[in-house]
Amino acid sequence: MAKILVADDEQNIIKLLRLYLREEGYDIVAARDGKEALERFRAAPPDLVVLDLMMPELGGYEVCTEIRRESDVPVIMLTARSDDVDKIVGLEMGADDYITKPFNPREVVARVKAALRRREWDRTPARGEKRTAVTVDDVTLDPTSRDVVVAGERVRLRQREFDLLEAFMRHPNVVLDRERLLSMVWGVDFFGDARTIDVHVAWLRDKLKAGRPKIETVWGVGYKLVPAGDAA
Repeated sequence: MAKILVADDEQNIIKLLRLYLREEGYDIVAARDGKEALERFRAAPPDLVVLDLMMPELGGYEVCTEIRRESDVPVIMLTARSDDVDKIVGLEMGADDYITKPFNPREVVARVKAALRRREWDRTPARGEKRTAVTVDDVTLDPTSRDVVVAGERVRLRQREFDLLEAFMRHPNVVLDRERLLSMVWGVDFFGDARTIDVHVAWLRDKLKAGRPKIETVWGVGYKLVPAGDAA
């Protein structure tokens, strides 16, 4: 039984999500503010977090940032605001998905199921096939140990950063559009915004800056990894 932490200062939202998520067999833990959400998260780490953006004590952005320092557990953000800037900031803080209020609770259930399926798939060591280490210039990625070495130094990547880098490294000089990257890394049932790719690429570029291969933007299409010897 997957455990889900629902953090929202609106009691009716908690009751609604508890009702629908329990019907699907999930164990629900609730928090009424950001401070309580972090306390419950640390006391008994859940399998997924549904996190309201605007909460007392600590806001959703701050809570998500703290969670990301400790875990790669899926985080779905809830907000009454639909501004694109808010969505992008939420993704930059490490959220996996973003739902605007008012929402259909069945949509939340569907997104929770999709996020948990992706997480279970990621935990499968070989993802259905044996994947060997790959090297491009001075960057080496090992899918078995989940290690990445850049210019002789080990670099720590988040789960999605690692998977995104692997997609690039196994297809050097191939332009990968956002939809294809979402399918390869997040899965075909991903409901979130395609701009999450842009955020993760920005993170990857920063962590690969000591290395020789570069992730280039192909305007209007997507991105590609260019080895040093092939750079224009």
